[in-house]
Amino acid sequence: MNIIIVGAGEVGSHLAKLLSVENQNIVIMDDKEAKIAVLQENFDLMGIVGNPTSISDMEKAGVKSADLFIAVTPEESRNITACILARSLGAKKTLARIDNYEYLLPKNKEFFQKLGVESLIYPEMLAAKEIAEAIRRPWVRQWFEFAGGALILVGTKVREGADVLNIPLNELSREDNNYHVVAIKRKGETMIPKGNDSIQANDIVYFTTTRGNLEYIRKLTGKPDFYIKNITIMGGSRIAVRATQFLPSDVNIKIIEESMARCQWLTEKVSSNTMVIHGDGRDFNLLREEGIQKADAFIALTDNSETNILSCAALKRAGLRKSVAEVENLDYISLAENLDIGTVINKKLIAASHIYQMMLDADVTNVKCLTFADADVAEFIPKEGSRITKSKVRDISLPEDVVIGGLIRDGRGIIVRGDTQILPKDHVVVFCLGSGLRKVEKFFNK
Repeated sequence: MNIIIVGAGEVGSHLAKLLSVENQNIVIMDDKEAKIAVLQENFDLMGIVGNPTSISDMEKAGVKSADLFIAVTPEESRNITACILARSLGAKKTLARIDNYEYLLPKNKEFFQKLGVESLIYPEMLAAKEIAEAIRRPWVRQWFEFAGGALILVGTKVREGADVLNIPLNELSREDNNYHVVAIKRKGETMIPKGNDSIQANDIVYFTTTRGNLEYIRKLTGKPDFYIKNITIMGGSRIAVRATQFLPSDVNIKIIEESMARCQWLTEKVSSNTMVIHGDGRDFNLLREEGIQKADAFIALTDNSETNILSCAALKRAGLRKSVAEVENLDYISLAENLDIGTVINKKLIAASHIYQMMLDADVTNVKCLTFADADVAEFIPKEGSRITKSKVRDISLPEDVVIGGLIRDGRGIIVRGDTQILPKDHVVVFCLGSGLRKVEKFFNK
């Protein structure tokens, strides 16, 4: 697949790294020669110093033969213009990173598609939605819905004393069919468990289940449930602004921001239940003055991953019940996990999930790159005559690092077992270690 990425910033660089590992033909363009040089030195790709709104530079990048054109520079208008130009020059699919949520409204998305911008992505808004989900369900590390919530992927850390510990999974499955354990993260390694494996204390366990069984899983894993009423946010980023708009309207929110100019901007953007405070969120005296001891949750959204992780870790040890940290440095995610800070948000992984979906030839409606696990989960729709529909699940011979977590049929979530027969047009949830979804799609195509 021929892929052109415009913008060698955080998102573009991560995408280049991810896709080059999959042996795609990658061209990355940026107007900063130093950024291009670093990527060319470390990854198998072609770098071009150029302007994506220049026809000659685009032709030099090979836009006429591009299967996918991705514009993820910091400038929204530049991304949109580049996609329009790329489509007119022959690119098959285009995607633009934006920062205006109004563009995502159905009537506006159709408008952009007519111009040649096939898909739009707003990573900050997607990150804000994940934060809101983490606050609504504080016992969950990760949450992902399929087919409007008919089937749900839940990741949670299991503590000492939970009822589910030290029991072989094949014994648990005999007791009920309410869930399927698709993966376990233990001491830095993610595995797809077998029937004789068991859940151990401090594992992060990924379940697929239906909405009606969520309370059962919460109790089974020994997780307390509580309502978050008071929230403190450190850092007045665009994610923070969007988060205040997605969080419940009856919660009390405080944003602590170090820049006075930014504070003035924030007061015009945040929701009515939000108070903006000028100060340094790393200052524990300030936090105490602002009532951090009464906060139910702390959300760290500065542009410094280390600051976010350490602030959350310190407050968790002081007794805070829920923390969320934006960690954009992928190398620090394992550190965040080891410090047990709670939920981690990463814009790069969120963007990669959306873009990865566009690369697959099979009919895929959802793709999610999981933050704590080196794994992807996707929702495939089998075609008539596809290999996945010709045998029962136990006889399909899927790769060892792949597991089917469940399916949705006629709008109803179903937990998949060995004797399940998958049908065309089912929505099948597939969990895959590493970045191996492309080797799975052949099972769902003719």
